[in-house]
Amino acid sequence: MFSHLKAKQYYFKEILAFIFLILAYYFLKQERDEIQKLPHILSNADGAFLILGVVITFIYIFLQALMYVYSFKAVQRVITIGQALRLFLKRNLVSVFLPGGGVTSLMFFNEELVRTGVSRSRIGFASYIYAVVGFVSLAIVAVPVIIYLTIAREGTEHTWAALAVIGGCMLLVFLITHSFVKRGWVFHILYKLSPQIETLYHEIESGQYSLKSIYWTIFWSIGIEVTGILHLYIAMRALGLHASFEACVAGYTIATLFFAVSPFLRGLGAVEVSLIYMLQRYGINGVEAISVTLLYRIFEFWMPLVFGIGAFFFVRGNIFMRFLPSLLFSVLGIVNMLSVLTPPLQDRLHLLREFLPLSVIHFSNIAVMITGALILCCAAFLFRGFKNAWWMAVFLTILSLCGNIAKGVDYEEACLAFFTLLILLATHKNYYIKGDARLQNFGLLTAAVILGSVLIYGVIGFYFLDQKEFGVDFDLKSAIISTLRSFLLLDPVPEPISRFATGFIYSINLLGTMSIVLLVYVFIKPYVFKSQSAQKERQDAYALVQKYGHSADDYFKSYDDKSFFFSTTVSGFVAYKSADGYAVALGEPVCPDDHQTVTVLIKEFEKFCFSNGLKTAYYKIAAERINVFQALGKKALPIGLEAIVDTTAFTLEGKERKSLRNTMNALAKKGFKTCLLQPPIKDGILQKLQFVSDNWLSVTGRHELFFSSGVFNWDELKQQQIITVENEDEMIVAFLNIIPDYVVGELTYDLIRRTEDAPSGVMDALIVALIGEVKKQNLRYLNMGMAAMSGIENPKGFPEWAIKFAYEKLPQFKHYQGLYEFKDKFSPVWTAKYMIYENHYDLASLPMVISKITKR
Repeated sequence: MFSHLKAKQYYFKEILAFIFLILAYYFLKQERDEIQKLPHILSNADGAFLILGVVITFIYIFLQALMYVYSFKAVQRVITIGQALRLFLKRNLVSVFLPGGGVTSLMFFNEELVRTGVSRSRIGFASYIYAVVGFVSLAIVAVPVIIYLTIAREGTEHTWAALAVIGGCMLLVFLITHSFVKRGWVFHILYKLSPQIETLYHEIESGQYSLKSIYWTIFWSIGIEVTGILHLYIAMRALGLHASFEACVAGYTIATLFFAVSPFLRGLGAVEVSLIYMLQRYGINGVEAISVTLLYRIFEFWMPLVFGIGAFFFVRGNIFMRFLPSLLFSVLGIVNMLSVLTPPLQDRLHLLREFLPLSVIHFSNIAVMITGALILCCAAFLFRGFKNAWWMAVFLTILSLCGNIAKGVDYEEACLAFFTLLILLATHKNYYIKGDARLQNFGLLTAAVILGSVLIYGVIGFYFLDQKEFGVDFDLKSAIISTLRSFLLLDPVPEPISRFATGFIYSINLLGTMSIVLLVYVFIKPYVFKSQSAQKERQDAYALVQKYGHSADDYFKSYDDKSFFFSTTVSGFVAYKSADGYAVALGEPVCPDDHQTVTVLIKEFEKFCFSNGLKTAYYKIAAERINVFQALGKKALPIGLEAIVDTTAFTLEGKERKSLRNTMNALAKKGFKTCLLQPPIKDGILQKLQFVSDNWLSVTGRHELFFSSGVFNWDELKQQQIITVENEDEMIVAFLNIIPDYVVGELTYDLIRRTEDAPSGVMDALIVALIGEVKKQNLRYLNMGMAAMSGIENPKGFPEWAIKFAYEKLPQFKHYQGLYEFKDKFSPVWTAKYMIYENHYDLASLPMVISKITKR
């Protein structure tokens, strides 16, 4: 029977979990009359105890984090309390959905720690200590309790079963540990899964762990058991029940034991049934026992689960958390406007009039309406990450919160505003693109001039207007007040009588609207970073490239389209271009090729960009450099493969090169040949090359691309080696130019172009001739450049999947496949290139940014 179930892939732990859930459903169905009374009982719960329960939950989560901190200290590794909190919350969340989740979840979410230098074997060892200590602390609390219940309370078979479960769990932990230490079956299974376990074994054998830290881990774990008992005590007191210490300890212990043995959904169902049963044994009736259990589980289970969801979303760089504040903010604006247009509830308005004068209530309506309109204008800027837009959003949200309360006790809209405010505060680090200070100063000055002009215009107007226009004769004070009210779009007091007076009010309203819109615009408008490199900087960059250059892309880093950041502490620079609030660096920094120098220079560049309101990205980063950026919290996305041909292994002989030989022979029969032109190139030749280049751009519908490639530059080409394909009349139909390559033993090229009527195979002929030139110069490698979007076989995550889909399925990217196939003819070694970026939501903007910076 067992083998049959196993063959059918049925698992007893899932079946057991299902039985627990069925029992829980049956039990709750039998108690449905009592459950119907729950809302009334919970609504009368003591608020002070509820708040205390939430506080204890925070302490519970913090103690779990301390357990992780000291578990890692036990294996001679240090993690921060923040890392430990995220690790617990994430693992706790996924454990609900994993079979045996309390244990199996310990294999998840290790990447953050790996990036900080903690090996996977150490993480596994620390997680094992964490799990074992959890069982130990439970045993320390449970064994005395169960013995007491058995003796003093005439324990039933349930208590003996619980004691047997504890004993069984402790025996299992001992056997697993003993088998590992003695290199038994546990060790061999783990070694097959990860050979690194051998290193961990030797570290344990040599005593490379801290017993003191293990004792501290046990101490914090016992503290967690205490918080569980306190949660049960608080749940009873919150509902007005007498809470005995014995009932709390016994109830918590038995419920936790069922939680420990329940293999699925973190004891959901099993814990509830067992705890209700224990509470009823201590004289608590059914409906009260269910209420206590529900409140206890909210503190102990559901709240940490919600915080676990937050651990996934409330992190810098999460694209959801970039959309959510803007979405909520927009919804708040719409709700504000609709709220003003709908009549307030009369009972609330009557209550409000007892505390606030009618003029304040009316002002609140106008303020909420204006706030709603401004919110909709500000939301788009908020999504783009502008710091001042965030400040404006916070101000408008607070104004909306106060206004909705003051205009009609609209607590529903106020709750939305409060929640939006919390989200804005929680995500404040996502907004760091600064505003344009010069424009803000201009806007403030302009708004002040408008305000001053309107005050003069309005005061004079009101003061000298005839009494028939408003029905009153204004003095100076009333004229100033009426002007300010009209400027702030409030209803005039008194009301205008004539058409002339109405037009006068509208003119002040218009000027007020203009000044408010101007202030909002100049406040949230981002600072546009402009960097113009001087000739001296370009010369310095060129000198550093000659000294430290180590890649084929370094030639383009001193191009006149680049801006330069020079380090103040090390010798080196970063070449970059800026667009749409991003600074995109080309490749790695140019500096001495050691890890520490590169890291220092990148950190300085990051600080420079942050101070100028720029987000950073790095284009065409080699795979061996990714760890430098990942250590700084960056993310990497593969963007293509670079082709490197080993020319010593390349030959036109053999079956595999038959097609290439046929192409070369066909060109020769037609009278075409390749020529190597040495600098300086004659102007007549350059004119022919210009014609080829222009024709190629026209036919293909392309334009010159900058940044990571060159353009047809007459002066540069004049000083470079050129390989051409010519016919018998010396008509050039294709060419490529050889450019400096700063990789030792390597040669590369930049432009490779042909005319529309050139025979097929001319591009192949150019590369074959270039390979011959590599050999002639006693070099070994030919760098053929990157085939964009290629090389993603098994995509990891949506961004990689999207690139793979576009590369393989979308017609507009088909030419990248052709480029890959062309280069692959020469049997290159393909190396991956990456885009380094900060946050996932940057991927929504970076394609457009890259497009802009490559178009000059």
